[in-house]
Amino acid sequence: MARSVMKMFYLALGAVALIGGAAIWMARGGSGGSEGVTSVSSAALASVGEYEGYVEGSDSAPVEVVEFADFQCPACARFTILSGSDIRTGLVERGLARWRFHDFPLPNHQHAIPAHHAAACADEQGQFWAMHDQLFFNQGRWARDSRPTRRFREYAQAIGLDVDRFEACMESDRYRARIEAGKNEAVALGINSTPSFLIGDIVVAGALPYDSIKTLVEKAAARAAR
Repeated sequence: MARSVMKMFYLALGAVALIGGAAIWMARGGSGGSEGVTSVSSAALASVGEYEGYVEGSDSAPVEVVEFADFQCPACARFTILSGSDIRTGLVERGLARWRFHDFPLPNHQHAIPAHHAAACADEQGQFWAMHDQLFFNQGRWARDSRPTRRFREYAQAIGLDVDRFEACMESDRYRARIEAGKNEAVALGINSTPSFLIGDIVVAGALPYDSIKTLVEKAAARAAR
């Protein structure tokens, strides 16, 4: 029920901005000369993958999309809620793209690093993507909480984790260095906002709708096939 209410809230809040922004972006050509789209050098591309992140999809997919996101970023939550399901079913499950989530907690978000750590602790039990969804769909609750870790415990229980093991992981803070390393790699690539996406050899900034992501994936696949 909470997931449905939050989805309706974000749908109402984000639809106008997303549609309007996407229309401007597509009108300017989608890729190439549009605002928010930049090319990445081969040297910079070579460094991608040193930080593994979290991956879903087939290794044989022709295109990998790297999403640079912050769990406390409202635009990232809107993107996941509005486009995440379509991306999974329309691109990842069909083998058209492999999706990689890259930690990029922003310094102005007080609870971002603990949230990213909660996702890493869930990953220890094979449930990163379930926690990913809990954090984004419930962002309006935990982001305003003075003690968000108690919310994270609730989400761990909701997705069937061993809660004691999860809490021990959270208390250890053992993934903080890895999260910081992921952030530093993103900065080295020139990423300065969330969400941003590395698709082939271009970086696209903004909470793009599914159709725009799909078009960019298709263009990247065509380039890779030449």
